[in-house]
Amino acid sequence: MDIRIERIYDKPHGDKSFRILVDKLWPRGLSKDKVSIDLWQRDIGPSNSLRKWFAHDGNKWSKFKNHYFKELDNNKASVGMILDRAKEQPITLLYGAREQRFNNAVALKEYLEKKIKE
Repeated sequence: MDIRIERIYDKPHGDKSFRILVDKLWPRGLSKDKVSIDLWQRDIGPSNSLRKWFAHDGNKWSKFKNHYFKELDNNKASVGMILDRAKEQPITLLYGAREQRFNNAVALKEYLEKKIKE
């Protein structure tokens, strides 16, 4: 399975992956009709309280992932949909945050890759 990550503000790489926006909130300054996505899976993003608490703080990364993974464990339908899609074709998880290392798409990719191995 091929799971990639891209910032939604960056120009798409031109591949044929299925592009999924995985943020709860629509990215600022982007028009929905001018963005190259196949699906906005907003319910896969972290809860508002977790997202606000984390605030892309690298010092909270480990705790954030633990809490977010628990939320994902309780969201089997959305996780299953993404895993099923990933079995069919490459997918790209899109995020809006400026922070490239500590964001929900990075955590989600790690979670999905663990699920694939189970």
